[in-house]
Amino acid sequence: MWKEFKQFIMRGNVIDLAVGIIIGGAFGKIVSSLVDDIIMPPIGLLLGKVDFSNLFIPLDGKTYASLAAAKDAGAATLNIGLFFNTIINFLIIAFAIFLLIKQVNRLQKPTPTAEPTTKDCPYCQTAIPIKATRCPHCTSQL
Repeated sequence: MWKEFKQFIMRGNVIDLAVGIIIGGAFGKIVSSLVDDIIMPPIGLLLGKVDFSNLFIPLDGKTYASLAAAKDAGAATLNIGLFFNTIINFLIIAFAIFLLIKQVNRLQKPTPTAEPTTKDCPYCQTAIPIKATRCPHCTSQL
């Protein structure tokens, strides 16, 4: 069982998947920082100095100065700003993956198409060898 498990782990796809997950997690942190620290502050400034991370609706009907204050008070909240940030994170990651896949597809060599070995008889539409001069089915001269 140990030998079979070792063979499974050492296959290329398992190691590639592990590397992809680790790089994906690091990339997600970079994108989160990009959204939270670079993109959202100017958008909040343009929309009247709104801090999206503190955009929330307390469900208990009380007013809180910040999301942290509401959480400290134990209030249930709808975190609209955090959800908005998550949507922007997703869109940036999806766009980056789209660009990456597009470049990888561009770099891959197209598979050459094989030369045809048969052609259709113009009279009976039977497939015949490309070098044939007479159709074996209808005996027409080609």
